[in-house]
Amino acid sequence: MSQVKYYTEEGLQKLKDELEHLIKVERPSISKQIAEARDKGDLSENAEYDAAKNAQGLLELKIAKLQEVIRNVRVIDESKLDSSKVLILSNVKIKNLKTGAVMTYTIVPEKEANIKEGKISVNSPIAKGLFGKSVGDKVDIEVPAGTITFEIVEISR
Repeated sequence: MSQVKYYTEEGLQKLKDELEHLIKVERPSISKQIAEARDKGDLSENAEYDAAKNAQGLLELKIAKLQEVIRNVRVIDESKLDSSKVLILSNVKIKNLKTGAVMTYTIVPEKEANIKEGKISVNSPIAKGLFGKSVGDKVDIEVPAGTITFEIVEISR
């Protein structure tokens, strides 16, 4: 049984684009490689043919898994989320009370996390610690470097 995954519209579109690329570009390319290897003669000792067939098998597995994920995706409707608390898709400005550093993160589904863009996974220690909290709340969050106390400065969508 497959597991439901939550994505934003943007994340779902990226999955669909990747699937389309695999089907329309990668699949024909591997088929061409198999045909070229087949034209070279004896298949029992043809390493190119074996490699192309293995690549085809891996590609088909990847396509099947991606189709399964897309079938079970649930898109998050931002309009139904409470903006007074930290939830998925919240933009959260937090202040490290020890150093005074202020950081802004967007809490996103796990597969869409990208720290360079300021997007952290809902499963990260910081996001888990902030979940359900409101502006002004102080939270102690256990991170690999130890426990850090943050204050929630701002929550937006």
